[in-house]
Amino acid sequence: MNGRAIQAETDRLSACFAKAGAQTVYTDVLQPADTLLDLYGEDIRGRSYLTSDPALGEMVLRPDFTVPVVQMHMQSHANPARYTYAGRVFRKQDVNPGRATEFVQVGFEVMGGDDPAAAEAEVFATIRAALGDLPLRAATGDIGVLMAAVRGLRTTQARKDALMRHIWRPRRFRALLDRFGGRTPPPASRTALLALTDPLDGAPALAGVRTRAEIAARIASLREDAAAAPISASEIALLDVILDLRASAPQALGRLRDIAIDMPAIEPAVTRMHARLNALHLRGIDVDALEFEGSYGRTALEYYDGFVFGFYAAEGHQPPVATGGRYDALTARLGDTDVPAVGGVIRPDLVLAVRGHV
Repeated sequence: MNGRAIQAETDRLSACFAKAGAQTVYTDVLQPADTLLDLYGEDIRGRSYLTSDPALGEMVLRPDFTVPVVQMHMQSHANPARYTYAGRVFRKQDVNPGRATEFVQVGFEVMGGDDPAAAEAEVFATIRAALGDLPLRAATGDIGVLMAAVRGLRTTQARKDALMRHIWRPRRFRALLDRFGGRTPPPASRTALLALTDPLDGAPALAGVRTRAEIAARIASLREDAAAAPISASEIALLDVILDLRASAPQALGRLRDIAIDMPAIEPAVTRMHARLNALHLRGIDVDALEFEGSYGRTALEYYDGFVFGFYAAEGHQPPVATGGRYDALTARLGDTDVPAVGGVIRPDLVLAVRGHV
């Protein structure tokens, strides 16, 4: 695609966000890899371009802007603050080799403030306005509902922690849920190990990095999990309803209110969703036309913890033209306190692609 056209569209989108009150910020293309590894674990290596610097250590080509922008904000402590940025990001595409590995993002972030629903509506409406009259389908979801449901399960904290770690890995999440619910048996090797009175008795000399005490602690945690009662079939059924939910946003809200009767842990998240839909309506968004998917956002980078959204071409199977959501927990991990934060990005090249087909 013509580089000049992409730059012109980038400038147009940046001007839209600046007009909305956003301060333009810049981040380095090379970012310290340790921050991303601490946040997302070794899985991020498979999706990022890593390199080594003799003085700075392991570095990564910027996979997105959110982390460095949050770090910048946590130093300024402005409240509220609006930011915009533009530049290239780099993503490996092992699963989807046909997708671009390098592309431009233009972003809009709102941090701080005392009305989360209004901030979410502002970001969504501002990004939709910047996209103009393009024929796009809007999809929404709420990771916070699923997180609240997991936290409210009547099971061990260790099991809830494991499920929370894998919310963004749907297959692994499902495998864990099936095992914790007694639908699938534990691995035979684990059953054989736990059948031993002392699995470490007669074991060969340690050759790895873990100590004998660490191995013993892990075996103890496996015994505790094996002794725990299965997650009830009724709770798993409610989780399945949440994950499979696909409806208009108002209809989804009604379904989630019904689920909250039997799963009260999700009630605060459902209340936040209600406030968000009201705020979107005040911004002129037709909420009856908004799609809601209970699993939406679970394959994105692992920092969204609430409202998530995306805009897609009405036809074809291209990546989303724009995506965004809430990521309060990320600010707490990158600073000394949590700050309400919500934002989104637009890909100028995909805007031009859609426009060219209109």
